[in-house]
Amino acid sequence: MHAYFFYKNILTSQTNVCIIYTNKSSGGKIMITTLHIKNIGIIDDLSIELGEGFNVLTGETGAGKTLIIDSINIICGGRFSKEMIRRGEDYSFVELNLYLPNNDLAIENNIIVSREIHSNGRNSCKINGRLVTLTELKDFMSNIIDIHGQNDNQKILNPKHHIKYLDNFIGKDLLQVKDEYKELYNKRQDIKKKLKANLGDDKEKQRQLSLLQYEFDEIENAELKSGEEEELEEKRKFFMNSEKIGKSLNQADISLGEGAIDKINEAIRAIEKISDLDKKYDDTLNNLKGIYYEVQELSRDISSLNSDMYFDENERNEVEERLDLIYSLKRKYGNSVEEILEYKDKTEKEIDRINNLDEYNNKLKQDLAQVESKMQNLADKMHEIRTANAKILDSKINKELADLEMPNSTFITHIKPVDFGKNGTDEVEYYISTNIGESEKELAKIASGGEMSRIMLAIKTVLANTDSTPVLIFDEIDTGISGKAAKSVGEKLKLIGKSHQVLCITHQPSICAKGDENFYISKISKEGRTFTQIKKLNEDEVINEVARISNGEITETARMHAIELRKSA
Repeated sequence: MHAYFFYKNILTSQTNVCIIYTNKSSGGKIMITTLHIKNIGIIDDLSIELGEGFNVLTGETGAGKTLIIDSINIICGGRFSKEMIRRGEDYSFVELNLYLPNNDLAIENNIIVSREIHSNGRNSCKINGRLVTLTELKDFMSNIIDIHGQNDNQKILNPKHHIKYLDNFIGKDLLQVKDEYKELYNKRQDIKKKLKANLGDDKEKQRQLSLLQYEFDEIENAELKSGEEEELEEKRKFFMNSEKIGKSLNQADISLGEGAIDKINEAIRAIEKISDLDKKYDDTLNNLKGIYYEVQELSRDISSLNSDMYFDENERNEVEERLDLIYSLKRKYGNSVEEILEYKDKTEKEIDRINNLDEYNNKLKQDLAQVESKMQNLADKMHEIRTANAKILDSKINKELADLEMPNSTFITHIKPVDFGKNGTDEVEYYISTNIGESEKELAKIASGGEMSRIMLAIKTVLANTDSTPVLIFDEIDTGISGKAAKSVGEKLKLIGKSHQVLCITHQPSICAKGDENFYISKISKEGRTFTQIKKLNEDEVINEVARISNGEITETARMHAIELRKSA
């Protein structure tokens, strides 16, 4: 089974980087064709062209084999320490080219992924030239590469994927039941969505009704009136300026009563003495008298305003409290008293609507009960199928573990009941006990890197035809094994290499001999610096490398043994 990536135009702003499709009938594999590493550890500038099957990396201790795996982990979004940058350089760079077999879904046959990290912490991740976040890079690469080593978190260690592995292992016996269940599950989700929208859930309905009734009562009890806020603001303004108003009115009252009227009266008496001499003096006298009477009227008005001035602290407090209430309601329900009153009317209508939904919601609840009954029957069937096949899966994996020199290990599939989910009412998690008498533990809690790699290899061997992750990388897989176990590891990696691209670092001749492509990693010193080199080996060079690993040096006897190992591959 191959995973095909429909590459949404990565040059646009699409957020989804890829979608995986599986198709057994299409030819070719998704694979890494070229890996380019620059300025990581003792690696100066290195390029590797990988093959589609089982790729073996061997070489001197400290030559940089693990740095290659570390570099792949970096481009998968793994953690990076600035100490990994080559001495004298200010950045590291990893780039790989992914090949996608010809298919109608792929926009391109090649995808270039790169990550550049600078010593100042700047991090640049790109897919086909488009900048992506580190999270996007991780999500994308998690569907392509699975690294099995001491410090790596493999997809298969994550319990949320365990039920997928088990279901894929079971295959068609489960598929039809699962499809029927999923159809009902989607129907159930739709009904629940409608119930939630219609407050068909009693708890949700009561919660919403309580909230709406509280809001309605709060506005109703406030007894708001249109124009009330403006009136209160005027009163508030008066109270805030009452001292200033009183002082000004008093001063005006005194000025008019004690000064202005008397002066105008004196002016009238003076003009009266000459008013009969000329008409213009008589007109002026009449004007002065008119002014006198007007000023008298103004004086009485000001005196009245001044005598009416009072300051009631209780009334002022009432105005402030009323305005505070209106401001509080405006923050919740509208920008004005009119909008608050409109909100109250809408709330009242919504309360009536909810109270009249019972009949429709009762019908939805009946439909939900029928759907859940059918779902439960299908979930029970899936549970039976999973329980039976889990024992078969455990048996197969335990057999593989025995072949890998872990005869005392026991792999166990736990199936626990949960509420209705996309996969039924089962939760699947893998456990293992690595020694007799030890309690079983979750896969993620296994400590030993080599032990973990062999466990992963056993699982991958059994699930090879159902695992859609196209590239598998094994590090430290031969730790603590030799002889028959090492031969078995090589055979299993070779087998997985038929359906996946496999990359493996090894120190075992029997594993090295199984490689479809073999690479030799070495280091040289030049001008006071150390450099990593890699060479793709031809057939004769592969035999020499197998001989070197077997015997420590290349002798004719070692070469004959290497030829035999190579023939058996």
